[in-house]
Amino acid sequence: EDARANGWREAQRKAWEKLWESNGSGGAAPGLDDGTIESMVSAVVVEHEQVGPRRYIATLGVIFDRARMGERLGMTGARARSAPLLVIPVLYQGGVATVFETRTPWQKAWADYRTGNSAIDYVRPIGAGSDSLLLTAGQLDRRSRNWWRMILDEFGASDVIMPIARLEREYPGGPVQGTFTARYGPDNRFLGSFTLNAKSEAEVPKMLEQAIGQLDKIFSQALAGGVLKPDPTLNMVTQIDQALIPAPVTMQAESVGDEPGAVAAAPTAAATNTFTVQFATEDAAAVDAGMAAVRSVAGVKGASSTSIAIGGTSVMRVTYAGEMDALAAALRAQGWRVTVGAGALSIRK
Repeated sequence: EDARANGWREAQRKAWEKLWESNGSGGAAPGLDDGTIESMVSAVVVEHEQVGPRRYIATLGVIFDRARMGERLGMTGARARSAPLLVIPVLYQGGVATVFETRTPWQKAWADYRTGNSAIDYVRPIGAGSDSLLLTAGQLDRRSRNWWRMILDEFGASDVIMPIARLEREYPGGPVQGTFTARYGPDNRFLGSFTLNAKSEAEVPKMLEQAIGQLDKIFSQALAGGVLKPDPTLNMVTQIDQALIPAPVTMQAESVGDEPGAVAAAPTAAATNTFTVQFATEDAAAVDAGMAAVRSVAGVKGASSTSIAIGGTSVMRVTYAGEMDALAAALRAQGWRVTVGAGALSIRK
């Protein structure tokens, strides 16, 4: 225990010197006692540790408290950051593109990445619920602004970035080559690309961590250069003609007054909700059949396609007078297999 405590204190001193070198005012780091340095540390991450009777060998990461560390470094001003950007981490391996359908090392690397020192405000989905339905590799090729606005509103983001990893293995357990690409926006625009190598499967997590650091630099440079900024077409506001609003009120008042003794009663109707429905479309006939099936459900006010993918999964937006569970039950009664997510359904025969 004494060896571990001494090792941690030494790691904190070295981390303070390195932090001052990269963010301080120049020169040698001020000589602070161990207690002062420890008061600025919020966590120590043990990446690798070997404990023996007479020695302690470890690879440690030191995380400093931003507020306390900023006071020592003189970094009291506000730091410019990007607008909230939704992260869709796509992994290509074995000929398959995966985002949140299954747990992947690329998804885990992004979940573990510490973004405190980044200029990018990353919005990282956890991959639960409807995330695997809404955020797929096919989403990157969709250009519909209405669809993207719905996705971004779901996650509280202003725009989207796509860090893409493509892993190629020479043989099982052998060297792995990773090609990493940074893209952004609803038009899937290219920012940069690079290649890294891992000698074995065991070194892949470290390679992915290094790749995220380089991707963060690409995104940060694009932000500083004015390239990475929210797409204005994603923030279009629907204009409402105010002159049309009083007309229904006037007509309703006149119709009530025509009958003496009539009492106006507020109409009662089920709340109207809008849901996203994904459905498999092997051919054009499957598109028509899926749209017709949903429109035939009692309570459906409208159904319009937002994305058509022949041979894949198409998407429609459905306005329904009722709750999602009722819509799902009605579709099951027609013989559809229904998967329920948060604000979205996936149906197939």
